[in-house]
Amino acid sequence: MFDPITFAVVKNALDSIVDEVAYTVVRTARSEIVKDVMDYSAALCDAQGRMVAQAKTIALHLGAIPEAMAAVMARYGDDLHPGDAIVVNDPYQGGMHLPDIFLFYPVFHQERLHGFCVVICHHTDVGGRVPGSNASDSTEIYQEGLRIPVVKLYDRGRVNDTLERIIALNVRVPDRVLGDLKAQYAAAQVGARQLAALVDRYGAEMMQRYMTEVIDYAERLTREEIRRWPKGTFTFTDHIDDDGLSEAPIAIKVAITVHEDSVTVDYAGSSPQVRAAINSTRSYTNSCTYLSVRCALKGDVPNNAGVFRCVEVLVPEGSVLNPYSPAAVAARALTGYRVMDAMFGALAQIVPDRIPAAGEGGNTVVCLSGTRPDRRPFIIVDMVCGAWGGRPDRDGIEAITNPSQNLSNSPVETLEAQHPVRVEEYALIADSCGAGRFRGGLGIRRSYRVLSPEAALQLRADRVKFPPYGLDGGKAAAPTRNRVARAGAAMSEDVPGKVAMTLGEGDLIVHEQAGGGGFGAPWTRDPARVAADVWNEKITADYARRHHGVVVDGATGVLDEAATRVLRGEGLASLRAAG
Repeated sequence: MFDPITFAVVKNALDSIVDEVAYTVVRTARSEIVKDVMDYSAALCDAQGRMVAQAKTIALHLGAIPEAMAAVMARYGDDLHPGDAIVVNDPYQGGMHLPDIFLFYPVFHQERLHGFCVVICHHTDVGGRVPGSNASDSTEIYQEGLRIPVVKLYDRGRVNDTLERIIALNVRVPDRVLGDLKAQYAAAQVGARQLAALVDRYGAEMMQRYMTEVIDYAERLTREEIRRWPKGTFTFTDHIDDDGLSEAPIAIKVAITVHEDSVTVDYAGSSPQVRAAINSTRSYTNSCTYLSVRCALKGDVPNNAGVFRCVEVLVPEGSVLNPYSPAAVAARALTGYRVMDAMFGALAQIVPDRIPAAGEGGNTVVCLSGTRPDRRPFIIVDMVCGAWGGRPDRDGIEAITNPSQNLSNSPVETLEAQHPVRVEEYALIADSCGAGRFRGGLGIRRSYRVLSPEAALQLRADRVKFPPYGLDGGKAAAPTRNRVARAGAAMSEDVPGKVAMTLGEGDLIVHEQAGGGGFGAPWTRDPARVAADVWNEKITADYARRHHGVVVDGATGVLDEAATRVLRGEGLASLRAAG
C-alpha cells in the first residue's frame, strides 16, 4: 500500500530534480549546440539502472539508456563509489553516435547506492575525418571520431587525467568539449545531492519502494490505454531519400501488433544497412519506438521505464535500424526521425484523433568549419528546426522543434558573433505547407554567407524526394531544397540533401526545409481561415484557389464569398462525378 499524497510528492520531486539538472547544464555549458540548440538530456535511474524520471529535454536520447546502463553495470557493477562518473559514447556499447557522450553518476547515501543521475550531451566535435564528427558520408565508424568505451572519467571525485588528455588531443575544439563534459559532471552532482536529500527525508527503504512504484504506475497506465486500442496489426512504410552515396531510397517499414495490453513493433522489411553513416543503432531504434508509443498515450503517463515494458521491439540484424559493426552511424538521427514518421503513420490507424500528419522530416544539420585568420578553428553545428504537420484539431506549427526533440533554432546573432558567417535570410516559405482542413506548418529558409577564406560544408537534410505525408485526406507538404551560390556567380546550383563540399569566401548556402503535411480534406477548411493565411502571407491567393477552392484578393486578403461558393460547388460536383 502506498500513500497517494506521498507518492505524488515523490513523483513530482523526481521530475523537479531532473529538470534542475537540465537547467544546470544550460547554465554551465560552453558550446552553442548545448546551451543554445539544447541538444542534451537528463534522467534519473534507480539502483537497478531503471529510468525513473526524465527532464524536458531530448526525448529521443532517453530510450537508449537501458542498453548503455546495462554496459555500465556489466563493467562497473561491483566497483562503484561516491564521486565516480562513468562515460561512454560507443554506439556498439549502448551509445547512439559518437558526439553523444553519456555520463552516469552513481548516487550514494550513507555508503549505499540509491540510483544514477544520467546526463547526455551532443558535443561539438569528437575528432574523426571531418569537423563536427557528424558527416553522413563516412563509411565505417573508425572514420567518425574518438570511441570511448565504458570508462570512469572521475574515480572517487578525481578526474581521469589520462582519459581527459586523450580526449583533448583528439578533438578540434578541446575547450568546448572538456567544458561541456565538466558541465555534465557538475549537473549530475546537482541531481545526486537532491536525490540524496530526498532519500534522507523519506528513508532509504521507502524511497526505493516509491521509485519502483513510479515505474509500475507508468506501466499500469500504459497497459490500461492499450487495452482500449483496436486489436490487430497496422503497417506503414516511409522512406529516406537516399544515403548520399547512392540514389536508392531507404525504406523504413513498421508493423504494430496490438495485443491485449501491450504492443509488438516489428521492423522486418526495412532496408539493409547502408554504406553511409545514417544507420541507426539498436538502442536508438528502441528509443524512437518507445517515444512514438508514448506520444500516442495521454499526457499523464510518467516518462520512464514502465512504458518500455509494454513495448516489444523486433529489429532485423544487419538492417539500417540495427547494423553490424563497424557500420557508420554519425547521422543516425535522420533515420530515427523517419522511424518516428513510420510509427506515426501506423499509429494514426490505431488512435487517429491523437496523431498529426508528418512534420518536416527532422532537423537539418548544417555544419560549417574552417580556420580563422589567427589559425584558431571554428565549427558551426547548426540544427534547423522547422514544421509540424497538421493535427486532428488544429494547424501545424512552424519554426519549432520536431515533436521527437526539444531543440531550439540557434539565434542568428550568436552564430554571427562567434563565427565567420553571416545569416542573410531566416524566413518562413509561403505555400510550403501541406493543404488540409488543418494545414501543416510552413517550412524554413535559412541562408549562410561564408566570411572565412575557406570553409568545409557538411549538410544532412532529407525529404527532397519523399515530402512529408498528409493524413485523412490532407496533402503532402512542399519538399526540401538546397542550393549553393558561388561568390560572383549569377545563378545558384541545386545540391543534394547529403553533401560534403568546400566553399570559398562569399559563397552562399541556402537551405529550404520541407513544410508539414496537411490533416483532413483541404476543401473542408474554413474559408475565413484560408483568407487569414493569405493576409498573413503564409499562402498565396493562387494556392488558396487551387487547394481550397477559396477566392481571396491577394492584395487585401478579403474573401470573395460568392466566387468561393461557386468554385467550391463546381469542385465538389467534379469530385462526386469522379467517384
